[in-house]
Amino acid sequence: MPGQAEHKSIAIVGAGFAGIGLAIKLRAAGFEDLVILERAADLGGTWQANTYPGCACDVPSQLYSYSFAPNPNWSHTYAPQREILEYLRSVATEHGIASRIRYSTELLDARWDDSGSQWRIETSAGTLTADFVLSATGIFSDAKYPSLPGLETFAGKTFHSLHWDHEHDLTGERVAVIGTGASAVQFVPEIQPTVGKLTLFQRSAPWIVPRLDRGTYGLERSLLRRLPLVGKAIRGSYYTLIEGFGLIGFVDNRFRHPYELLGKMQLRRQVSDSTLRAKLTPDYMIGCKRAIFSDAYLPAVARDNVEVVTTGIAEVRAHSIVTRDGIEHPVDTIIYGTGFESTPGAFQRFVGRDGRTAAEVYDERPQSYLGAALAGFPNFFCTLGPFGAAGNQSAIFMIESQIAYIVDALRTMRDRGAQRVEVRPEVQEAFLTEMTERSRSTVWLTGGCQSYYTTADGGNAGLYPNWSFEYRRRTARFDIDAYEVSA
Repeated sequence: MPGQAEHKSIAIVGAGFAGIGLAIKLRAAGFEDLVILERAADLGGTWQANTYPGCACDVPSQLYSYSFAPNPNWSHTYAPQREILEYLRSVATEHGIASRIRYSTELLDARWDDSGSQWRIETSAGTLTADFVLSATGIFSDAKYPSLPGLETFAGKTFHSLHWDHEHDLTGERVAVIGTGASAVQFVPEIQPTVGKLTLFQRSAPWIVPRLDRGTYGLERSLLRRLPLVGKAIRGSYYTLIEGFGLIGFVDNRFRHPYELLGKMQLRRQVSDSTLRAKLTPDYMIGCKRAIFSDAYLPAVARDNVEVVTTGIAEVRAHSIVTRDGIEHPVDTIIYGTGFESTPGAFQRFVGRDGRTAAEVYDERPQSYLGAALAGFPNFFCTLGPFGAAGNQSAIFMIESQIAYIVDALRTMRDRGAQRVEVRPEVQEAFLTEMTERSRSTVWLTGGCQSYYTTADGGNAGLYPNWSFEYRRRTARFDIDAYEVSA
């Protein structure tokens, strides 16, 4: 019929680790009528978008990769951005997924049509409908900017780490870096030798612990290619080591002391000036916000051309930043290392059966079921939704757990001839009550800091407060009794 929208059984939003993994496993389960909508001109998600100097993963490469597609050829213990992107490209090509991706196709609106029991999707490239919508947009997809008085009067260059301006030459410039999160910790050592003066505006000092990154050896890579079980053993060792951070997060914060000692020892070893060391000493428990692995950040910050400013910013002027103590800091370029919005921008565009967006539901309070489903949103699943991300494990482990759950859900629907599925509100509410109770004594809420781990009122913003292996057990099979299912 002329003008009729294209229809797909499954529409996946996002072509990063989650979207590619979903498509691979759905095809393996016999679902061929699917499409991946990607707003960028390339796949890769956060690893396509973030290209700032020094960008790399802070989870060991052997663990930060698909379990079904191990890579024995990583050049470093912690892979750089370009290598991770190439890995994703190769996996997508090998599994025949690249052709399913529609690039430069941004989601504008995805609205549930109750009468037709399907999703109507508006994109920058046109309209389509789908039986199921799967959100794989990730949690670090939209830059967060600070609100600073006078910023519009600044005459110099400004950009966020997510949108790094590679054409802008920082050589000899007076550069202000606002924020000291994970991205800033990576790019500061890269730009410090080049700039004339670097002024680092720090709201709170991050916990920095040794990274111990190294290049891999040819013999080592050859061994991994010939003996895959060795790679599995290494992956398992890293998994166990990182999972141990749960002892601090949600078991008992007294387990923090060895980790804090490690951070303090590194700070003392790498920063000799006691005044600077005091500025760089965190005043909250490790684990309260994201601890950062780096061997290069503290030595860079200790250089003569770097100044750490801990006084809050009062205003921005045409060529300077003025702090609340009245000191004016001359600046040519401002770089924001202020992280990301707490909810993906795409959540503002998923509209459920009651007319509310997923973002509005989240703003009311972080909520979902298993971080994979949302009451009021039929035939909708997501990855790394609220309480589906872990503070003590690789995101890939959690994503693969959710992929298995979602694929089993769609397989179950197909086998039963069902057309519509939605998590029961009372089941979701019971899950949220469990999450709230388990979160009360976590270091995220009691560690003396504010971070994206917490909401404005001091609640858990969406971290799973239990072991990741326990989460995998819960998501191993689709629990159909938790859902309203109809033909």
